[in-house]
Amino acid sequence: MNHKPVIALAGNPNVGKSTVFNELTGLRQHTGNWPGKTVACARGEFTRNGKTYTLVDLPGTYSLMAHSAEEEIARDFICEEHPDAVIIVCDATCLERNLNLALQIRQMTGRGILCVNLCDEARRKGIDVDFNMLSDLLRMPVVSCSASAKEGMEELAAAAVRMCETPCKNSALPLLPDEQAAVSFIREAEEISARAVSQNPGGKRRFDHRIDRLVTGPRTGILLMFLLLMGIFWLTITGSNYPSQLLSRLFFRLQDVLMDAAVAAGMPVLLREALILGIYRVLAWVVSVMLPPMAIFFPLFTILEDLGYLPRVAFNLDYLFKKCSACGKQALTMCMGLGCNAVGVTGCRIIDSPRERLIAVLTNSFMPCNGRFPTLLALITIFFAGSTAAAASSLAGALLLALLICLGILMTFGVSWLLSKTVLKGMPSSFTLELPPYRRPQIGKILIRSILDRTLFVLGRAVAIAAPAGLLIWLLANTYAGGQSLLQWGTAFLDPLGRLMGMDGVILMAFILGFPANEIVMPIILMCYLSTGTLVSIDDYTQLRQIFTANGWTWVTALCTILFSLMHWPCSTTCLTMCKETGSWKWTFLGILIPALCGFVLCTLVHGIAMLL
Repeated sequence: MNHKPVIALAGNPNVGKSTVFNELTGLRQHTGNWPGKTVACARGEFTRNGKTYTLVDLPGTYSLMAHSAEEEIARDFICEEHPDAVIIVCDATCLERNLNLALQIRQMTGRGILCVNLCDEARRKGIDVDFNMLSDLLRMPVVSCSASAKEGMEELAAAAVRMCETPCKNSALPLLPDEQAAVSFIREAEEISARAVSQNPGGKRRFDHRIDRLVTGPRTGILLMFLLLMGIFWLTITGSNYPSQLLSRLFFRLQDVLMDAAVAAGMPVLLREALILGIYRVLAWVVSVMLPPMAIFFPLFTILEDLGYLPRVAFNLDYLFKKCSACGKQALTMCMGLGCNAVGVTGCRIIDSPRERLIAVLTNSFMPCNGRFPTLLALITIFFAGSTAAAASSLAGALLLALLICLGILMTFGVSWLLSKTVLKGMPSSFTLELPPYRRPQIGKILIRSILDRTLFVLGRAVAIAAPAGLLIWLLANTYAGGQSLLQWGTAFLDPLGRLMGMDGVILMAFILGFPANEIVMPIILMCYLSTGTLVSIDDYTQLRQIFTANGWTWVTALCTILFSLMHWPCSTTCLTMCKETGSWKWTFLGILIPALCGFVLCTLVHGIAMLL
């Protein structure tokens, strides 16, 4: 049996390590622009001279002296699996900081190859690296490259192959005690960098610093975050209206075709209505409403990620999270939750502290996902941002939606503080947050990553859960007892509680039946009011307002519905993800109870105050 040489790929976060991995193996590997994005080892293979080599992409780490789950994974693989070679990827624009890890790996394994990546960026910033001197000082091979531009990849592969074919000389030495070793490596990295790296004054780095003074400034940072958030929502709202309507017409025309085909085939009435008016109609609604906003929002979000802006968000909010005894990295998981709460919960893995990770998981649903946007936007536009000018209406809607997101952020802070003082007591942990340089987004990769890795992935999960939900909703709406459908019995039972919260039983039932997918909340409300027995699609906001007001809606009803849409139990996909990530139904139940209780209390207070006034 032929042994495949194993090559480990190590490096600090944000040095382009995953891009090097993709270029060498030809695989598509997601790259993140914040520390700790990768938390498992990705494997790939490449062939040179007829021989196959296994490449293992380790999590980003700053040191082998492990302080986090990511560092433990990288340390254990390098020290215990004994790879035939270790490629240490460094950022040419901040080489001194990266050399600390390279020196540790050199001492532990004696099998290191330094890959100095992002050399094109270094040149633009006026940074010059003497690679020959660097190799002599480090006593290891050094290869310069720019992985995104496919420069130096063949030289890197050749150097790794040579290292694998070189017999091990047992040159590794044990690390010194932690504190002593840390000081020693830092000093040596400073000395090597001072001799091998020179920099011209000015250039792009000075421009980056000027931008950072605005983006992370104490007065301008939060304001710019809000304006950027509002801009993204405005683009999402205005850009998704037409394609959403187009998809809706297409799917419902296809529904008629399917119904005609079922009739012609002699399919029983109950079966064809359950399949087409139940399952298919819900699926059509979810796809037509969910796909266009996600197809716009996720690429915009990925552009911010590629630019290097998201770590600045964490920097701006770190102080506030620390006041809540939570972790600043939670800001990143909140941003991910705007696209999908299940993705945001999964992203909580980047938080090292188990206590702080739980806080982030339990509060992520305060960020409204794309599935809640249709309900929020419709009610905001109909009752609060109505305008004869469509552009003014969409801009006002984006502003109000951004303010609503800010309320979700405030609730996240408040609940995080409460949890940290009660069931999850503890002090906030410190963490290293690297602010990567601003980089030009790679549009092709952004489109592939956002469409395939995020949009279609999230849509696929929503569709899988929405199909059985469609059947259940149809059965409830079309199964009668005592002259009323089961759905009408349910709404009547919930009506007193709904009225207490400023809504009614229909609205509350819609949120309960919308548990599989938040996109179907509004169609269920319309189905109940119009007694159609199937989900109803109405795009005319004037007609929607007439239906709502005819059923007793006021601005108070709309406001309470908006607030409950912001704060209620997470969808079923998110709940399953919470159970998987926490390994406990207890914490999952708490993750359902906390936002639902907050929504109940807030809606009841708003309704009570409105009645008093």
